[in-house]
Amino acid sequence: MAGDGRSELNFWWRIGVALVGVALHLCFRMRVSGIGRVPARGPAILAGNHLSAIDGIILAQAVGSRRGRMTRFLVAAEFFERGWLAWALRLYRQIPLRRGRGDIGAIDEVVRTIRGGALAGILPEGKVNPDPDAGLLRGKRGIARVALVAGVSVVPVGIWGPQERWPRDGLRLSRPWRLPLALSFGEPIAPQGDGSSSADLQAFTDLVMTAIGKQVDEARAMTERAR
Repeated sequence: MAGDGRSELNFWWRIGVALVGVALHLCFRMRVSGIGRVPARGPAILAGNHLSAIDGIILAQAVGSRRGRMTRFLVAAEFFERGWLAWALRLYRQIPLRRGRGDIGAIDEVVRTIRGGALAGILPEGKVNPDPDAGLLRGKRGIARVALVAGVSVVPVGIWGPQERWPRDGLRLSRPWRLPLALSFGEPIAPQGDGSSSADLQAFTDLVMTAIGKQVDEARAMTERAR
């Protein structure tokens, strides 16, 4: 599973990765490129585009099954108040974020988590893109703040395909049942700049978003080749 034969997945993560893997196999024909760019150990940030409600689940399953690692995401705080979903988010150690309030507490927790050797997942667009074909939404600077303060590299990830099954307006059940789905992992981006500088935060955010866009193009091409 993990690149060095070891895994950091606990019991619940192993169960979750297996079950989600079965569900994804039933719904998609999945292709993954560049997964070896996710470190087998130590801290890093995965930064991907956001075109479906299930992006984080897909990304966590791919990394868990192929690299044996947990991915902890910043998740909107309101989801931690929704019954079984709240239970699952806490069980899988996701991090609540109060959107639109500059939640420094959540950012600080991500920084502490990463500095402890964890793998964090951030979708810098901040919300599901209603029109992925038109390009990425403007990236939020939280990705830069976390990366620069924690001093860790960002692995850009392009995702393409889940929006055909689960776009912003909800689940679509239609043929063909197994749609092409691709994830493309790019070269890690080393932290550059001062985390207290607004100009540096914006410059690094732009750098990450450009890299994500490149990987989205690759993931999209992968799905086209799979049709």
